[in-house]
Amino acid sequence: MSAAFTTTASEPTIVDPYSVPIERLDVSDPRLALDQTWKRYFERMREEAPVHYLKDSKFGPFWSVTRYDDVVAVEDQPQIYSSSWEHGGITILDMQDLGVQLRMFIAMDDPEHAEQRKTVSPALLPGEIKKMAEPMRVRTAEVLDALPVGVPFDWVEHVSVELTTRMLSILLDFPWDERHKLPYWSDHAANIDIGTDPIANAERERIMHEMAGYFLKLFEERKAAPPKSDLISVMAHSDAMSNLDYQRFLGNIALLVVGGNDTTRNSMSGLVYQINTFPEEWAKLKANPALAANAAIEVVRLQTPIAHMRRTAVADTELRGQKIRKGDKVVIWYNSANRDEAVFPDGDRFDVNRENARRHLSFGYGIHRCLGARLAELQLATLIEEMLKRGMEVKYASPPERLSSCFLNAYGRMMVTMTRSV
Repeated sequence: MSAAFTTTASEPTIVDPYSVPIERLDVSDPRLALDQTWKRYFERMREEAPVHYLKDSKFGPFWSVTRYDDVVAVEDQPQIYSSSWEHGGITILDMQDLGVQLRMFIAMDDPEHAEQRKTVSPALLPGEIKKMAEPMRVRTAEVLDALPVGVPFDWVEHVSVELTTRMLSILLDFPWDERHKLPYWSDHAANIDIGTDPIANAERERIMHEMAGYFLKLFEERKAAPPKSDLISVMAHSDAMSNLDYQRFLGNIALLVVGGNDTTRNSMSGLVYQINTFPEEWAKLKANPALAANAAIEVVRLQTPIAHMRRTAVADTELRGQKIRKGDKVVIWYNSANRDEAVFPDGDRFDVNRENARRHLSFGYGIHRCLGARLAELQLATLIEEMLKRGMEVKYASPPERLSSCFLNAYGRMMVTMTRSV
């Protein structure tokens, strides 16, 4: 994990959310992630100010949308709540302030968004994902069988990163021996918490141009070759994406790399967090492995790998009685919506039998819902199934290290010991 993200819980303690006026609560403070204090912040906001306005933050003023139904309402009105980079993009930090411009299709509005999305979507249809199931299982088995027994190791590095990087390399037909570059690039592409720091942004920009240069070479090679099913070839031979300008090319490559890496990787780490916090649920899975698929979805709900997306109002509107003006920044917090008690009772609990787990918003909603959602769920379910086959028990060797971020709900390191009965 990038050093730009990694931090420890030794940083200054965050104030108790019930000790200050609610209008001062700033859920964009990345330190809230270190000890999960954000859960109590959102708990209060959902109850007292579900559509909450903060006048001053390091990201400027913004609205926070915290309840499930309200997040859905925003996602359902893309004609009012824009995702376009022209209006600031999809993160709480204006994309124009990030130095290098990542003009990815999820940071676009229709029709351009729809044209580029439909180019990539055939590679992730159910039929294509079904073809990946058995090779995915083989790779998962290889990784698990290489783990040391009874000796501490980092689950993030040896399982979460390794499995997702292997899958992404296949989707992109990326050179196998250089696949380690993918998580490195992903960490920097997703790091919005550096804010507008000029030195950090210059380094991020350098790394993004390095990534673009590498992929441009692959892109030109695939464009000159007969079409194949990998995502780079699909882009190179499509009408909508074969002649992208540099910023759109860079943005869409960053989207594929981050989307294929961070969400699944952090859910795989989140699985170990949940089974250490709720060991009785792991016991239920051992007794009934058929629950693995639903357990995977429940892990994704709780982990919410991408904590928020941002929209910008392009017209005056109203949400839950609050008047939102044209140009206002509106942040939809998936991590809060996924714990909305009105939808998910006892929402902070891992429940492998939760009947409505699939209603989670971790992959978004509406026209911008993640194309790779089902692939991510399959990867996680496969991991659970293969762990159960081996009778694996994974226990913390030391407390996990979370990343200081308001965008990613992520782990930098998770030292564990593993035993297995098979």
